[in-house]
Amino acid sequence: MLKAGVLGAGHLGKIHLRLLNQSDKYELVGFYDPDEINAKNVVKEFGYTYYENINELIEAVDVIDIVTPTLSHYNVAKKAIEKGKHVFIEKPITNTVSEAEELIELVHKYNVKGQVGHVERFNPAFLAVKDNIKNPMFIETHRLAEFNPRGTDVPVVLDLMIHDIDVILSVVNSKVESINASGVSVISNSPDIANARIKFENGCVANLTSSRISLKNMRKSRFFQKDAYISVDFLEKNVEVVKMKDAPEKPGDFDMVLQNAEGDKKQIYFENPEINPNNAILDELETFADAIINNTTPVVNLEQGTEALRVALQIIKNFD
Repeated sequence: MLKAGVLGAGHLGKIHLRLLNQSDKYELVGFYDPDEINAKNVVKEFGYTYYENINELIEAVDVIDIVTPTLSHYNVAKKAIEKGKHVFIEKPITNTVSEAEELIELVHKYNVKGQVGHVERFNPAFLAVKDNIKNPMFIETHRLAEFNPRGTDVPVVLDLMIHDIDVILSVVNSKVESINASGVSVISNSPDIANARIKFENGCVANLTSSRISLKNMRKSRFFQKDAYISVDFLEKNVEVVKMKDAPEKPGDFDMVLQNAEGDKKQIYFENPEINPNNAILDELETFADAIINNTTPVVNLEQGTEALRVALQIIKNFD
């Protein structure tokens, strides 16, 4: 078992503490939180070991799980890596791309593993269809959330949209060519609603919309590719896969056949991939343990986390 320590015991930090504590792949050593009152409340409620000194916690573990505000990610990750510790960093990886690039250099220098917490990669609905997503040419995403003051210290792009950016970059095998974006501040001092159009060098276009002042929650992505349409509902954890193939010479009575202007006939059929329920946060933490133990590349490595941040910051920079 890998000895693990958590930095940050806020809302998400408490979830990480609970999951690491129940995992068969980790031994939860303890946690550090700069808010002493909150830390003592966590100890009282859950019984986890509280380290008053961050350096002592880093020394005591193999893996540091960083669930602190983004501004502190770089400093604490650097401190842990230089002590030879593996680091799991919640998204976004850091505050700037240059900070993220330095962390990439450090994990290679000190021969440790790093993973970024882009949890939607482990969403069971996405896992069920990701192998069906091949060379998509148009992607549309909507990530809408009801207002919550927590997280409004950063633009909605870094708070919400970055999830979809990471998923899109994981399935589009091409470099970004151009970005157009708009952002509007409604309640917060930073944009609460954003729309971005990303064009890739291979011709794929992705249209992303995110809002944190919606009347309802929605997390849907739609992928359009040659002879297929794939819809993923990350919130409800269900999928829709519609495919087309050349129609048979003599279609059956219940076959759905379309004919285009050129006279080509296509048969529409539906696939229902099996969705295996999981705890996505536990899965991302445990696959990181597997990567450390087996010396393999983490599912979301620091390079991928950096690219998601790079695109997110380009979107913010390009706001009208």
